[in-house]
Formats: sequence, structure tokens, C-alpha cells
Amino acid sequence: VVRRHLLQRYEHQPFISCLAGFYSCRWKRYQRRRTEPGKCCCKMVNELKITFCFSLIFLYMWGEAKNDYNNFDWYNYGNLGFWFLWSLVLLIVAAIVFMYITLLLVLAMCLLAEGQQLYLHWSHKIGTFLVLGFSITALFILSVLWGDQWKTVRLSFQITAPYLHIGAIAIMVLLSWPVALHAIRADKKVVQVIIVGPYLAILLFLFLIPLGMYSPCIREMGTLGPKPALIGHRGAPMLAPENTEMSFQKTIEHGGDGLETDVTISYDGVPFLMHDSSLRRTTNIKEVYPNDTAQNAALFSWDTLKELNAGTWFLKDKPFSCMGSLSRADQNQAMNQSIYKLSNFLRLADSQNKLVIFDLYRPPEKHPYRNSWINRTLEVILNESGIRPHLVLWLENDMRSFVHSVAPGFQQTMGSKAPVEDLLMDNIVKLNLAYTEMSSEDIRKYAEANITTNLYVVNEPWLFSLAWCSGAHSVTTNAVHTLKNLSQPLFLMTPQQYNIMWILTDLTSVLLISLIFAL
Repeated sequence: VVRRHLLQRYEHQPFISCLAGFYSCRWKRYQRRRTEPGKCCCKMVNELKITFCFSLIFLYMWGEAKNDYNNFDWYNYGNLGFWFLWSLVLLIVAAIVFMYITLLLVLAMCLLAEGQQLYLHWSHKIGTFLVLGFSITALFILSVLWGDQWKTVRLSFQITAPYLHIGAIAIMVLLSWPVALHAIRADKKVVQVIIVGPYLAILLFLFLIPLGMYSPCIREMGTLGPKPALIGHRGAPMLAPENTEMSFQKTIEHGGDGLETDVTISYDGVPFLMHDSSLRRTTNIKEVYPNDTAQNAALFSWDTLKELNAGTWFLKDKPFSCMGSLSRADQNQAMNQSIYKLSNFLRLADSQNKLVIFDLYRPPEKHPYRNSWINRTLEVILNESGIRPHLVLWLENDMRSFVHSVAPGFQQTMGSKAPVEDLLMDNIVKLNLAYTEMSSEDIRKYAEANITTNLYVVNEPWLFSLAWCSGAHSVTTNAVHTLKNLSQPLFLMTPQQYNIMWILTDLTSVLLISLIFAL
């Protein structure tokens, strides 16, 4: 009896030993104590499941938020005072913690399938709680400060849902093995039903979920509209310093259809291009005038502004994580960029027959042009630049009727949704909307009234594909050089193709699961 007990104790089980070693840091080779099927000997399994769900949600949410990483980094720059790619760091951390929890959960499922009791090592327990706390905290903070990203997640489902469905079915097929082993070892029918019942219920739900799925990219052949026009957001800010002549030239070189910018008026009445309220981020103001870094850009004279360098920061900070390497010639050109005047910008657009759209910032109080900012801007557009009026998409809502009276050739553009009747009354011919407000129904409704839709800022190919399938007329983007190469939307398929994919996935999964349970 003693010898049989010793032989059993030291029976060599390398697979189980390896699983238990990684999970509980117990590497000794002996017959471990088994648990009865249907009984979970470790509460940590449920906590692992909860942690897995939260970490998966955060990883998916942050992965789909890539379109707006620059906005996230810009927000942190405004609060911290220095530029860093925090968005990329957060993505890497999210991926690492998700893979860690996934590995622990897979190990736990394998050990349970082998009938082994679970003893999660204390270090893994601490790691699990840290991951759970990190995921919940990150989701909460992003929801409070950046709640619109949940709209991005909702939009992403219109593209990724068919493929997430296939992934979920694949996971259920993999889980069928431990579920089948655990159910077979159960002696009581009730326990078997408790194990298999929820599994089959979830599987049935996944089989039927495509019935309620919608995607504008699942459409009949020949119903896809033309490719949206591409408007360079501050030019081509992934290839050159934003709002500089080089940036707009890069947009033109890569076939952009329009140029977007931001207009501020200097203290002596010269409209120039600048997005931020201060000069700190995109010029060398800190080196030239260190005491004036926080001062509003509109409070400087043009003679001061034109002497500042507006390109060296681009090479130093590398504002986008997906920036490619610049040639030596481009680096030299970027280093010598200066602040761009509105009049020069308009002449460039007119010479290349490009549309222009811009946000016009009202000067601060006590500014000489505080109350005549629109009039001064119109003077530059109509009298100094010589741009053809139909190329101007006028976005500013103040004094719109006056602007239309003096410049009837402008394409009046509204920055928010409104009833069609109100838009037509204000002579609106285009809407300029955040991409989170994308709706194929609204786009179609406005198009029927000859009102086109521009969406901003669309950088990722999947989001551009969704805008294309939804019928958008144009998009404002940081990535003209990338989106110009798309010949058709990603994930485009006909309803027949999707039905075949759906049915084949379900039939294949049923066959595999049946074989696993039969074996």
C-alpha cells in the first residue's frame, strides 16, 4: 500500500506539471489532488473571468481609438507641458495586461479540464487585482474625459462585428474541449447540465446574433457611392509640420482634394495659420521669447510671428506614432518652415484648384480686431488673395447672412446637424461634422436636399471605409497619403457573401464541437 501510494505520488505527468508550474509555481512531479467536476475549488477563476472581460473591453476600446491618438497626446501636452506619445504607451500596456490575464485564464481552464485543483500563486493574485484595477480605472477616466470614444466603439462594430462573430465562435470551439472533459467526468446528470447548459446557450446566441447585425459595407454590387474627397487636416501633419507651406504642399503632392486650416489674426491685423491659442507647441517661442510662451498668439505682431521657426518641433517631438522616416531633403525643408499667412495659403489653394475650409478664431479681448475679425478676414479673401469664391467653404456661423451678401460665391458650410428646412434657409450646401455623428440615414437625407457631408477627422482606413459606405462626400484627414491608395472600402461584401460566411462558420463550428464531445 505504501509503495502504491508512493508510486502514485511521484507519477510523471509533464503536461499537468507544466500547467501547474506556470499557474501556481508548483513544479514538483506528483499526482495532485483532484477536484470533483462541476465544483470550482478556487474563487479566483471567476475573478480571472471578470478581469479578462474588463481588460478585453479596454484593449478593444483603446485599439479602436487609434484614430484620435493625436488628440489624446495633445490633451496631455496641454496639461503636462511636454510632448510624449502617451497613447502608444497605453496601447502597449493594454495589450500586455490582456495577454497576461488571457494566459492565466487558459491555464486555469486546462487544469480544470484535467480535474486539478487550482492554487493561483500569490504573485499572480496581485497581478490580477492590479490588472482589474488598471482596466476599470482607465475605462472610467476615459469615459469621463473622452466619452465620445464610446461612439467610436459603436461605429467600429458596424465594420468589425462580422469578424468578431467569427472570432467568438472560434473561442467557443476551443472551449468545447475543457467543457466536454469536465462534463464527461461528472457523475450526476444535474452537474452535466449545469456545465453544458450555459455553454450551449451562449453558443446558440452567437449563432443567431447575425440576424440583428447591420453594416453599411454589406451591400449589393453597384450600390456603393463614389470615394469621398480627401481634405488635408492642417495639410499633411504626418509628413510635415502642421499648418505650414510644406504641409499643404505635401497634401497637394499626394492628391488631396482640399486643404483645412485654422486662422488667427495678429495684433496688427494679419490673418495667419495657427491651431493652438499659444505658440508654445509648434514654434520656437520658448527659445526666442521665453517669458511669452503662454501669451495668446493673436497678441503678437506679424513682424514678430514671421521670424519664428515653425518646423523644428516636428522633427523633435514626432507628433504621430505612425510617422515614417523623412528624407534628408524633407528634414531640411521642415527645419526651415515659418508661420504661414492666410493670403499665401489661399493663393496656393487657388493655383492648385483646391477647396479650403478653416476655423476662424475670434481675437481675445482688447485686441484691435476683436469686433472686426470677420471683416478683416473677408478683406484678405476677396481683395488680397484672389482665390475663386467657389473654392471657399465658409464655416464661421457669426454674421453668416452678411458674409453671404458680400461673397455669394462661397459654399456656406454648417458645423452641426439641423433640420433640412433651416439649412436651406441659411443657404447651407455642406455639413462639416465630427465623424462620431456619422449616420448613413442622415447623410442620405441631406444628400436628397443637395447638402453634402464632410466628416472630420478620419485617419484610419476602417473609419474611412465606413464613411465611404455611409455615403459621405468628403473627409478631413491627417493621412491623405494613406487613404488616397484605397481603391475600395475595407470589409466590403455583398449580403450573399456574408450569409455564406455566416452559415459556413456556424456549420463548421457545430461539426467540430460535435466531434470533440463525441470523442
